[in-house]
Amino acid sequence: MFAQRLRFNGMVVALILTLIPGLALALSVPDTLPLNSEGTLYESFQFDHAKHIKLIKECSGCHHHTTGTLVEDPNCIRCHRNSGENRVVQCRGCHLADPFSAASLREKSNNPNTYHLDKPGLKGAMHQNCIGCHTKMVKGPIGCTGCHKRKIAGDEFYNTGDFAPKGKPGKGEH
Repeated sequence: MFAQRLRFNGMVVALILTLIPGLALALSVPDTLPLNSEGTLYESFQFDHAKHIKLIKECSGCHHHTTGTLVEDPNCIRCHRNSGENRVVQCRGCHLADPFSAASLREKSNNPNTYHLDKPGLKGAMHQNCIGCHTKMVKGPIGCTGCHKRKIAGDEFYNTGDFAPKGKPGKGEH
């Protein structure tokens, strides 16, 4: 009796797991997403999620994994092959906004199982993913202001716009 119940439960779990990827695709996803909403040097912009879905047609092309599916990225599978389904697909679910904050560094040093010491922060991960794909596809912006409009604080930081050096460079200047 116990073996039959165990076999039945196993079949139910297997059926549910085969349906999950299809269910994950049916989840509602936003058409646009605000990115860089807390940026200090560049303004926030609306990422056209719907357009990218139509162009790429595969969520894992941008995301390492998708909700309701098992880990697919070959680099991740090395350790996470038995991790179960993913619950979070947002970049900020794994990539920290400030990877060098005291709290982040403390977390890395206190966890003996941490492998991802070189994992990029949120900004780095997004730029690597977006610019890498745009470069490979030879389509889409690859420069900073292709996506973001620079703020006044950004002009000041980069010595551009109203903050650009005036006049001709003198001796020893650039």
